[in-house]
Amino acid sequence: MSHRGVGAGQRPEGARGTARATTTAPQTNDGPGPSRRHQRSAIAFLAAGALAVPLLAGCSSDDEGSKPLAAQDIAAVPRDSVAEGGTLKMAVDAVPETLNTFQADADAGTTRVAQAVLPSMFTMDATGKPVRNPDYLESAKVIETEPRQVVLYKLDQRAVWSDGREIGAADFAAQWRALSGKDSAYWTARNAGYDRIAKIERGANDLEVRVTFDRPYTDWKSLFSPLYSKDVMGTPDAFNDGARRKLMVTAGPYRVDRIDTAKKDVVLTRNPRWWGRPAKLDEIDLHAVDRGQRAAALAAGTVDVADIDASEAEQIIVAGREKGTGMPLQGAGKTSAKKLRSWALALGMDAERLPDGRKKLGRAIAKWLEQQHELRDFDVRKSLEPAYTQLALNGSEGPLADDRVRRAVARAIDRQALAKLVLTPLGLPAVPVGSHLALSGQAAYADSSGAIGGLDTHEAQALLADAGWVAGGPIKAEDKTAGAEHGKGDKAKQGDKAGKGDKSEESQGGQDGQYIVGEDDKGPDGKDTRDHQKDHAHGAPGAYAPKGTAAPKGAGAAAAPLAKDGKALTLRFVLPSGPGSETLQNVAGRITQMLAAVGIQTEITKVSDESYFKDHIASGEYDLALYSWPSSAFPATDARPIYAKPVVGADGSLNVEQNYTRVGTDQVDQLFDQALGALDEGEADGLLQKADSRIWASAGSLPLYQRPQVVGVRKGLVNVGAFGFQTPVYQDMGFLKKGAKVSASPTKG
Repeated sequence: MSHRGVGAGQRPEGARGTARATTTAPQTNDGPGPSRRHQRSAIAFLAAGALAVPLLAGCSSDDEGSKPLAAQDIAAVPRDSVAEGGTLKMAVDAVPETLNTFQADADAGTTRVAQAVLPSMFTMDATGKPVRNPDYLESAKVIETEPRQVVLYKLDQRAVWSDGREIGAADFAAQWRALSGKDSAYWTARNAGYDRIAKIERGANDLEVRVTFDRPYTDWKSLFSPLYSKDVMGTPDAFNDGARRKLMVTAGPYRVDRIDTAKKDVVLTRNPRWWGRPAKLDEIDLHAVDRGQRAAALAAGTVDVADIDASEAEQIIVAGREKGTGMPLQGAGKTSAKKLRSWALALGMDAERLPDGRKKLGRAIAKWLEQQHELRDFDVRKSLEPAYTQLALNGSEGPLADDRVRRAVARAIDRQALAKLVLTPLGLPAVPVGSHLALSGQAAYADSSGAIGGLDTHEAQALLADAGWVAGGPIKAEDKTAGAEHGKGDKAKQGDKAGKGDKSEESQGGQDGQYIVGEDDKGPDGKDTRDHQKDHAHGAPGAYAPKGTAAPKGAGAAAAPLAKDGKALTLRFVLPSGPGSETLQNVAGRITQMLAAVGIQTEITKVSDESYFKDHIASGEYDLALYSWPSSAFPATDARPIYAKPVVGADGSLNVEQNYTRVGTDQVDQLFDQALGALDEGEADGLLQKADSRIWASAGSLPLYQRPQVVGVRKGLVNVGAFGFQTPVYQDMGFLKKGAKVSASPTKG
């Protein structure tokens, strides 16, 4: 996927069909039997490039909306301070299934490869704004608006493909034809923007490309990033299969040398035909490492750079601070199991993973200490991702079909407390996200949350009463045979009430960022979050709230349960399970407390990560859910399908596009359409802000916090780490020269 973001604006066929239908993958009618395209998961589709649009700025302005909340943290140095040569081993979630970012099963690994080996006409700057890429473009601008919009691209005369052919109009035209949506033989994941192009032709010379639109398009800078050669885009066969496991023709500082699925590696080497600033590294090795195993992989030297969770970050910080363990292991044979366990907990080891028995404990501690010794060679670099986590409210049926109930949920949620819960322990700015369409620092950002109102439990209770939900009403015995109506055999109705535990589908594991609809630390257990605080004698400062910390405002004692027409007000809270679940456990637990304070009960159900999206979110089998969306530089294009009003088709099915809350209005659709055609950026931003206010007012989703970006990086590596908004510059990554120094990078302004 391009720098535009993680799946935003794409339209998987798997997200269509009836609101109740299970939607798993794009389907096509051509071709024999089950094939790759029939197996593509909508999860993978939405995931493409979860960490692909990585930041570069501080926030010193008094206007919080004018700059990003957190600066990039990449140990930035000038190129002359970077040594020549070496191999950088970078963790990814999996070896990409395809190297074609425009296919449905493209993922974060696909995006990383594309960024390093393919042209992008525009990349992202520190504020998430698209900027001309001078390695490929001398200029690009709208030269005509009447009778039709015309954009003229002037290419760098040195820009050539790796086979020596000049990049030109034929490549632009081939990509337009493949992605226009007019030829169903191309298995494309999206065509937004390309479907507005009328023609592409050569300009005054071979270095000019004229793109004529049949409808005005404000987001024209989103197109041709990345740009593939006509060898990839020219025919359906080449597009569908030719670029899945190899890219014979590239045009970036690196090229794809080999893909080794057995070793889980994608190896990139310098492109000998690259005309820009030469790549500093000899190789970049993208190595697949499961989430939950990242710290171990860093310690073992399997990777040099890896996105990690908060507990792994703490482990690295502790390792760097400690000079000695304070315990002679040679005496462990005479130490009781009780003392060994106590010491292991003091070190910060996970109590749930400690084995029983003195000998096993001793071996586990020895392995831990060995790993800690190796982790001293790593730093933790952190910023905020260009993505936010939201609470989704399914408005298609049940209590949440009533907008008064949705608004009551919104007024009961303390978003500030949830942001602090996740971000303050990491030392990151805990500011709730105030927009569905942009993040702080982006031009389109404006805090429109006032359209729904802030935390007010009294107002929430008044809204519920107005909707007919009252305390103390009689409750009819539940028909146990009705579970299939909502659960469809997936245990969605088997969760216990909040405060009484929960039920879970057996987790099949999962990887952080496997789908953009997801969250870094997934798998909440539904317990009171105050029971999850830990004491770590050697823990990172602020990593854990101390015992006795007061519950957040709005999370007080539970109110009397509410009922209407003999039925209790109980919402199904469906959440993914798997490794690294602590963050969402805490978030879900706090939300449960907040809702209980106004009389809303919840049933928390944990489901396997692979089932979470396709069987629950996409098919509408939930009331409440936590998942994330990227913040795009092109919200008019990319956010429209997320908030479009669902439309009933001629066959009676409901087309929800990517609007998995099923809440939308004609007015919001009209504002998006107007913004798409507004060639003045200020006018487009104003229309988007109006749309966002109305999205808030409909209370289909509540943005909570910007996602943390925490990266473990080998000391001495520079120009790499937590990028935030900014597109990584792969040719500048490398190892610090001897004697050179790195200036400190601020975390916030």
